[in-house]
This record gives sequence, structure tokens and C-alpha cells, in this order.
Amino acid sequence: MPATDSSSAAAPLTSFGRSFLSHRRDQIPPPPPDHHSHSHTQHPSSSDLEIDAFHRHAADLLHDLLSDSNSDPSAPDLLSLAWTRRLLDSFLICLEEFRAILFALADSQPLSRPPLDRLLLDFLDRAVKALDLCNALRDGLDLIRQWRKHLAIAAAALAPAPAAQRGEAQIRRARKALTDLTILMLDDKDAGGVVGQRNRSFGRAGTTRDSLPHGHGHHRRSSSGGSSGSGSGSHLRSLSWSVSRTWSAARQLQAIGGGLTVPRANDIAATGGLASAVYAMGAVLFVVTWALVAAIPCQDRGLQAHLTAVPRTFPWAGPLITLFDRILDESKKKDRKHSCGLLKEIHQIERCSRQLMEVTDAAEFPLADDKDSEVQEATQELVQVCGSLKDGLDPLERQVREMFHRVVRTRTEILDYLSRPHNAG
Repeated sequence: MPATDSSSAAAPLTSFGRSFLSHRRDQIPPPPPDHHSHSHTQHPSSSDLEIDAFHRHAADLLHDLLSDSNSDPSAPDLLSLAWTRRLLDSFLICLEEFRAILFALADSQPLSRPPLDRLLLDFLDRAVKALDLCNALRDGLDLIRQWRKHLAIAAAALAPAPAAQRGEAQIRRARKALTDLTILMLDDKDAGGVVGQRNRSFGRAGTTRDSLPHGHGHHRRSSSGGSSGSGSGSHLRSLSWSVSRTWSAARQLQAIGGGLTVPRANDIAATGGLASAVYAMGAVLFVVTWALVAAIPCQDRGLQAHLTAVPRTFPWAGPLITLFDRILDESKKKDRKHSCGLLKEIHQIERCSRQLMEVTDAAEFPLADDKDSEVQEATQELVQVCGSLKDGLDPLERQVREMFHRVVRTRTEILDYLSRPHNAG
């Protein structure tokens, strides 16, 4: 997946990150005068205040993600399309503020000095692994679009018709669409999320994997560039994938989260606190990518990766752990264990499809009043989820694309800084 120039698109969030840091410096009161000592070491430096502001704002963003509709009517449901978009917004803001801090403090804390150089390269290695996840998530969203087409056929067959016209032909057409949908979703589970994946990339057309710095990204093309197969579901199979056939979202998550260790006190002191910001960004990156894989169909998706112990002394630690635990609890619910994804809308697809198939099974026509009432209720939910998918999938995909570009841009900027001759050593 080739890198692209996303500087213009990144400008609004970059400005937000920098203006936020300036705003927080203005809001944090200066330390009281020390009448017993003139030493500046007794008071936090400006870099300490900026890094503390970063930690606290990350905590605020994570707290917002934990809000529910009971306490905040405007809060979207956990793992819904709207919530997932908010999750990505929070990540993008954290990443931009992280970049702003790094380069704002680079003069006083050169990024190329140990141990900061080692910590940054470790973070960038984890960040690169998130790029393949972005590709796989793009494929998963494309798959949900295919599901929505079948939902729309069923909704069109049932929703517009008055009860008197909701006859055998309409029921049969809806059942056929829902049967095809069920087959596609079952194929996806059996194939580990491979069905429906496309040779699509967030980069420019005609570029290859080699155009990425250091060869990162899995952009594969087949010689024919077409699709193969016929019959139910096979028209979705492609000869090329955004990730290889053996690629695993579960293993990728384990690689992102594995070895994420708390920086030593000496490292934090030696880097003017930047080591703690690098660690915070790494932990946020892991939980965000883990939550996205939990929500959206991915190739060989799995939630086996664990969040290593995070010290509660960090302001963001509590909400990050709570968020991880809540999503894990959702994955263990009986009706969610074998789902293609924990996205609320996927659960609605499965539930209303199953309900419609059960209600219309061996139905006699014309439908009895009670049966027609059940069909109408299930159809209304079907129409609602169709609308949610129509409105939410494209914006979410744009945010996943933006996440990809921001990660690439951050990595490129940091590597460029580290490679400058005057920063060597």
C-alpha cells in the first residue's frame, strides 16, 4: 500500500493539535513562587506541562468513548458505526498531538539520542503493522457493502407494500435475498474473512509495494486483475488481495501489542518525559486497532491479543483498560461469539434476518394479522439498518483511509528527522 501526500488533508487536525497544546499551556496555572529556593528544578518545565496535557487529553478522549446513552443521550452505542467513527476521531487527534509534541520539543530533546531513538523506532515498527490492518478493514467494510445490497433487496420487497399486498411473491423475493446474505456471511466465517476482499489500496493507482519506504505494506496484484468463480458468493472472490492469503489480523494485533513495555523512570527522565508520550501513543494504537478488528470483519480476525499491564499512574490508563474490558465482554456474549464482527449494525443484520426467516417459514397466504405484524416489525428494523449502513460506511472508510495516511506521514517525518546528518549520534 503506497504512501501518499496527505499533508493538505492533515492540516486541520495538525492545527487542532498545536492549538490544543497552546491552549492547555495557557490554561495550566504557573507554579506558585518558591520563597525558599530559586532553583527552577522545583517546578515543572514547559515540556512537562505539554506532555502532561497530552496524557490528560488522551484520558478525556477515552472517557468520552465510554459514555453511554443512559448518561449522555448524544453518545452513540458502543461498537456502532457512529461510535467507531468517534473512536477513529479520537485516535487521529491523539496522533496529531503526539506529532506536535515530538517536533515542538525536538530541539531540547533531540529525537535521535538514546534512548528516545530506540523507543521511537519501536513505536514506528508497531505503527507500520497497523497499515495492513487498515487494508484489511477496508476489505471488511467492502464486504459489509455487499451484505447491504441483499438487505436492500429484501427491504424493497417488503417495506413499500401495504399489508394486503405483502403476498407470497414479496415474501419469496425477500427470503431469497436473505438466504443469499446468510450464505455470504457463513462463507466469510468459514473462510476466515477472505471472501469479498478486493485488490484496493489507499494509495495511488499503478504504484506497487516497492514504492513504500522500507518496503512496508502488502499490495499484491494478480496478472489477470480479475475475479474468478461462479455460483453463490463466488463472484465476490478475487484473484488478488489487499493482504496475502496467509495474512492474519489476529497475529498482526499480537505483533502490535506484544512487548509494549512501560518505560523505565531513567528513560522518562533522560527524554524529558517524551518516553512516556511514546508509550502512551503505542498503547492507544494497540487498543484502537484491536477494537477496529473486533468490530469489522477481517481476515483471520481474533481477539487473543492481550493488553499488558498499564500503570494506573497514567491518566489515560483507567479508561483505556475499561474500554478494552468492555469490548472483550461484548465478544463473550452468547449471541456475539460467532458473529462476523461486533459492530452493532452487523448484529442487527443477523438478528432481523433470522427473525424474518423464522416468521415467514412455511407461512400461509394471506398472512394472518399476527404474522404480518411480526413481518412489519422486522422489516422496519431491516430498513433502519440499511439506512445506517448507507449513511455510515463511506464516512468510516474515509476515516480508515485517513488513519493509514496519518500513520505513514508520521513515520516518514520521524524517520526523515532521525536520518538528518546533523542529528546523527
